[in-house]
Order: sequence, then C-alpha cells, then structure tokens
Amino acid sequence: MTSFWSLARFIQPHSPFSLSGLGSVRTATKRAGGSVSNNGGSPGKRLGVKKYSDEFVKAGNILVRQRGTQFHPGQHVGIGRDHTLFALVPGYVRFYKEMRMRGARKYVGVVLNKGEKLPRDDSALGRSRYFGLVNLNASSDVSNQSTTA
Repeated sequence: MTSFWSLARFIQPHSPFSLSGLGSVRTATKRAGGSVSNNGGSPGKRLGVKKYSDEFVKAGNILVRQRGTQFHPGQHVGIGRDHTLFALVPGYVRFYKEMRMRGARKYVGVVLNKGEKLPRDDSALGRSRYFGLVNLNASSDVSNQSTTA
C-alpha cells in the first residue's frame, strides 16, 4: 500500500493547493477599506432669495426658495408645495413686514410700478389689477376727467 508521502511527491510542492499545507498562501492585493464616519453628506439645495427688491419679474419667476415659510406670500405671489414663492403676475418685487400676534412676519409681494410700497391700501388707492390684468386706460381716464372739470 502506498503511503501519503509517496503520493505527495507527485504533487507540486509550491502549489497553493498542495495536500501538505506547505505551499504558498493567497494574500490580499488590496488593502481593507474601512467605513467612514460622518461621510460627506448631500450637495447643497441652492436655497435663498432669487429675486431682490425692485427687480422686475415675469409671471412664474421664482422669488424665494426655502424650507418652511421664512417668507410668506404677499400680493400677487403664490406658494408651491415645497414653500417656494413665485410671481403670479409681471411687476417689481417688494419685501415688507407686518405685525402678527407673535411678532413680525416677512412677506414678498409684486407691485405694478417700481418703488411702490406694500402692503397696498386698496380702499384708498383702488385696485392695481383686475383678475391679474392692468387697466391701460386708467391714466387717460384721469386726464380726461381733470380737463372736463
């Protein structure tokens, strides 16, 4: 009967699969990469004011991107489901504050003429727009009334 050692001489001595266990051992070719604590995070979301006071905007322009309502929608301004404020009509952007029960609340509005103040007193000044439209004949009506009087 043949012994183990007589069979072992037919097996390559440097083979990693040798039965004697004396062959080479496979080693890692890459270092072990550990886990990183507090890994980078996500990119910035580009929040903040996009259009500033007295800047002209068209309908649909984004005025403020925010999380929560740091700014509230004022006259002719809409709010999206992610609290983005956008212009509903063309005009000039105005920022203003109004006192509430818990202090001042910041608002963003759109006015027809540059430099106009908000909040607008519609009872004294009249409405600036009707259904989002501007009365282009308003200035000629006023001049006709002044010349006939």
